Amino acid sequence: MPRAYSQDLRDRVIDAVLRGGESRRSASRRFGVSEASAIKWLQRYERAGDRRCAGTGGHRPSKVKPEREWLLAMIAAEPDITLAALSARLQAERGVRADTSMLSRFFVGEGISFKKKRTAVRTGTA
Repeated sequence: MPRAYSQDLRDRVIDAVLRGGESRRSASRRFGVSEASAIKWLQRYERAGDRRCAGTGGHRPSKVKPEREWLLAMIAAEPDITLAALSARLQAERGVRADTSMLSRFFVGEGISFKKKRTAVRTGTA
């Protein structure tokens, strides 16, 4: 993934347009950035007065975290329930749409494992 341009470069492009009287497109060519970048940097500066990068991404809270108590109660009541069945039940009873991978990440985060017991007695001959 490409990295953001340096703050120094942003400042030079913005200053070239504001103080130097250049157009946004000519400043972008002069400093070797895309026209869209120069235009957006100036728009952000005019709108918010901020020269810094707006940032990308961010934390997105889990949809199943508020349903923690319900999920743990379901696992306690039915320890052999599959994630697919749990997902369908969560949708039907609580109105929260969560796929199996989301539920898996939730349970891993809670330290709950669904591994089979290795001490189980095997049938048949060796």
